Amino acid sequence: MSPLDRKLLRDLWRIKGQAAAIGAVIAVGVLLLVMMTGLVTSLDETRQAYYERYRLADVFAPVTRAPDSVIDELAALPGVAAAEGRVAGYALVDLEGVDLPIQARVVSLPDFEAPRLNDVFLTGGRSLDPANPDEILLLKGFADARDIRPGESLDVTIRGAQRAFRVVGLVQAPEFLYVTAPGELAPDDARYAVIWMSRATAGAAYDMEGAFNEALISLARDASEPAVLEAVDRVVEPYGGLGAYGLEDHLSDRYVSEEINGLRGTSTIVPPLFLAVAAFLLYIVVSRMVQAEREQIGLMKAFGYTNLEVGAHYFKLILFIAIGGAIVGCLAGIAAGRGMVVLYLQYYKFPFLLFELRPSSFILGFLVSVCAASAGGLLVLRGVFALTPAVAMRPPAPADYSRTGRVGQAIARLLDQPSRMVMRRVTRQPLRMGGAVLGIAAGMALAAAMTSVMSGFGRTMDLNFNVIDRSDLTVSFTDPKSDKTILELQRIPGVIEVEPVRNVSVVLRNGLMTHRGAVGGRVMNPRLNRAVTRDLEGIEMRKEGVILANSLADKLEIAPGEVLTVEVREGRQPVLHLPVIGTTESLLGSPAYMEIDALNRALREPNRVSGASLRIDSARSDAIYRELKDMPAVAAVSLKEDARASLQELMDSGAGAMRYVMAGIAFIITFGIVYNSARIAQAERERDLASLRVLGFSKGEAAFVLLGELAVVMFVALPVGALLGYALSFGIAAGFSSDLYQIPATFGRADFGTAVLAVLGASIASGWLVKRDVDRLELVSALKTRE
Repeated sequence: MSPLDRKLLRDLWRIKGQAAAIGAVIAVGVLLLVMMTGLVTSLDETRQAYYERYRLADVFAPVTRAPDSVIDELAALPGVAAAEGRVAGYALVDLEGVDLPIQARVVSLPDFEAPRLNDVFLTGGRSLDPANPDEILLLKGFADARDIRPGESLDVTIRGAQRAFRVVGLVQAPEFLYVTAPGELAPDDARYAVIWMSRATAGAAYDMEGAFNEALISLARDASEPAVLEAVDRVVEPYGGLGAYGLEDHLSDRYVSEEINGLRGTSTIVPPLFLAVAAFLLYIVVSRMVQAEREQIGLMKAFGYTNLEVGAHYFKLILFIAIGGAIVGCLAGIAAGRGMVVLYLQYYKFPFLLFELRPSSFILGFLVSVCAASAGGLLVLRGVFALTPAVAMRPPAPADYSRTGRVGQAIARLLDQPSRMVMRRVTRQPLRMGGAVLGIAAGMALAAAMTSVMSGFGRTMDLNFNVIDRSDLTVSFTDPKSDKTILELQRIPGVIEVEPVRNVSVVLRNGLMTHRGAVGGRVMNPRLNRAVTRDLEGIEMRKEGVILANSLADKLEIAPGEVLTVEVREGRQPVLHLPVIGTTESLLGSPAYMEIDALNRALREPNRVSGASLRIDSARSDAIYRELKDMPAVAAVSLKEDARASLQELMDSGAGAMRYVMAGIAFIITFGIVYNSARIAQAERERDLASLRVLGFSKGEAAFVLLGELAVVMFVALPVGALLGYALSFGIAAGFSSDLYQIPATFGRADFGTAVLAVLGASIASGWLVKRDVDRLELVSALKTRE
């Protein structure tokens, strides 16, 4: 081992605390990079393989009722590789001991062959026997949540008629990776079922013998999806076509894609931020080390070591810390990724999901960490090359502090000697103190921004379920009913208030911008399910136009006063041109609202409702649930508390759970930055502190000189960190937001206070560690050190 390498090991041992702290900052940056890129790779590749193996359709074309012969017309269209018709519809599942009816989706399978498109993955039991019309397959997630096993019986109500079916198999399917009930945003395995039955059985149940109500289409490699969609709509229009749509508008794929894109975006923004902080810390540590080792650098050059060899020595120090942090980060990233995969499997129903990493993830992690560290170190090495032996072996020229100014002298007269030493250190080295302030402020900003985002998740829940939705439950009807149905609900004992709604499936267009969703009809002054302003005041539903959620208006690039094209996808399917009369604050979904009578008039379907919001007496809830279950018009009942619990669980898993990981990392980085600042100050002032001890200062007074400097830097960093955290919270909140929910950037006093406590805690811990070393300082060795 060469002498320079032995010196390298001694240097690393001497600054082991600082090296470990910087390595930890690099490690968490690489951890996030490896974990997120691995999750993106795992989700994306598993999704694509799953789709291809089970032949998920590229285009879905729902219709009212079309003869089977239409499938041949669709298959002959240019760009269509395969087409298949099926029967699909909604039903209710009646479980013993469960008062509320459970919503279900019914899907048909071919009687005597495997489906050409949208096949299923059998996880238990067996496939359907075409000779037995009472057999069904059940979605595994629902079966597990309700403890249903093959061989058991299940009571299913289809179009008002109840029938007992026997579950013969449990399955998963690529079109149901993300499973949620209509009208709800968060999945709940126990409250929504998917049932597969034979084509003959489904056809008889939904009056579709010799017909279908949904066409599945796969595209050829060179096909143009917009052209195929247009051609499909032309073919099925005479049969009540509801508008063909591509896979990107399929609910399940849309949410999985949103998750993958969110992870991909976060992985390109957050890890470089942490690595930039690490590079800044390395720059400070190595620059201070070079300044402290001027004499040693001069001796090395005097003994014949070249500038390149001396520079390489210090560059090795940088690489050792960076590579060590990268290795730890890669290993921790693999462990964290495997843990996150378990959470994703709870909501995305893959048959399996293994955490996979491409070699490029490790290579990228190493390259980014090394490049970030090298960027800071190379600036320092310029100073090493510039030092000649004669100059380096002399102490640097003392700084000129004669021009301190009368203000500084006046303040100094009011302070005791240790306090004057702290003040002189801060005022005489403003650039060095500024660097320490920026480092601590950066750590506080990360902590404050993550705390703000966590508060934003809570605000999303509170705003939606306490301010916007003030009902207890929502009732959906099988199809639009007369408003007299509302009177039947009002007559149920225990129902306090009923508010009708009309939800209509639409495609919203503004130029080239489109959104597939729904328009919700509300009474003029809704009380139970409201639209609100940014100030959380209720918005009156006006008859002359539509009100859009802010997120939807941004997506469509439309503002109040402009005209929106609304293509209705049910009933007579009119195309409406409606002015946008306002926007509303909504943090869940992307709703659009109209006054219910105006909506019905535009559809030429007066006095129609598709559901209702109810406020009930909780003491009579069980009786109300049983009454609703027995009403033939009721298709589904959704409890607000169940929906809230499901969404909270979703926010605490998957991408939502990432906020806890990042918050913990932010606090770790804050400690690392503060600790480094304290250690650097200690290394620079060891001789001064030893001199104070020799002059008669106590251990506490000597430590005060050092810790007082840290306190001043910390308190200056607090407001700077608050401003940086406020700005950073907007970017991080936008990264966590999706079509499912929007996270507001809420930077309040509690968020600032939490970040301050994190900095104070880190400062106290760092100060204690530094004071312990100051108390153990060897005075003779420290005094022998030259300036």
